[in-house]
Amino acid sequence: MRIATRGSPLARWQAAYVADRLRAAGAVGPVDLVVVETTGDQRADQPVWEIGGQGVFVKEVQAAVLDGRADLAVHSAKDLPSRSHPDLTIGAVPPRADPRDALVGTPLSSLAPGAPVATGSVRRRAQLAWLRPDLTFTSLRGNIAARLGKVPPGGAVVVAQAALDRLGLASCAAEILPVSVMLPQVGQGAIAVECRVEDESGLAALATIDDPAAHLCADAERAFLARLGGGCDLPVGAYAQAVGPETVQIEAMMASPDGRVVLRAALEGPRSSGEDVAEQLLQAGGRELLSS
Repeated sequence: MRIATRGSPLARWQAAYVADRLRAAGAVGPVDLVVVETTGDQRADQPVWEIGGQGVFVKEVQAAVLDGRADLAVHSAKDLPSRSHPDLTIGAVPPRADPRDALVGTPLSSLAPGAPVATGSVRRRAQLAWLRPDLTFTSLRGNIAARLGKVPPGGAVVVAQAALDRLGLASCAAEILPVSVMLPQVGQGAIAVECRVEDESGLAALATIDDPAAHLCADAERAFLARLGGGCDLPVGAYAQAVGPETVQIEAMMASPDGRVVLRAALEGPRSSGEDVAEQLLQAGGRELLSS
């Protein structure tokens, strides 16, 4: 089995995790990693929204499966576009890790007025600006090690707690922000594994490691993003929790880039509830945010 992945330490960890689960389930024999450099990796000096937004970390990895160099593609679910490639399908979402964001450096309540916070995410910036309009923000890109090396004096950087946990760096977190304070990015903490739609053996193998609850929640969150028609260039976030075999509780947000306006909505329902909560936000002022 050949597994395509980005080359960052976190991406390799995720690919190895998927390979280990497949082997433990007896679904595959030997596994080879096919390491792919993506547009997002090549242009690490530019904000993600300037080089194509959501999808810049996955297109080349998907291409390795589409052209036959690999059988599976492993992604951070948050990097996937809201609509799947027509020739690929998400065959597995393993159990989800911590979806929350973390501050490395100084906790939120201890940041002095005007303190610097480094983040490359408009979602994180908007929500923090809503909570603390006195903070100043600087851009941040790079892998986790690079980000941890850029904590500004007296300030903080924002990273996904799942990334810290997976790389053995959980102790670096000064504060883990609850979802009531910071709604995560769609799919944050989840791993998505794609294969070709017609690959029956690949689909059968992936079925052995799929977590139905995690998959259900990922689908609901992706439905929210698809209804908005946007990606990571918009300040949006969503978090779904499974409360039944086909039922989720989902909360979502939209914001102005400066964080002066933050809209939140929540509901409980089926997999398609992501679309419904997006519609709630659009009717509550989200259309004006999208067109501004």
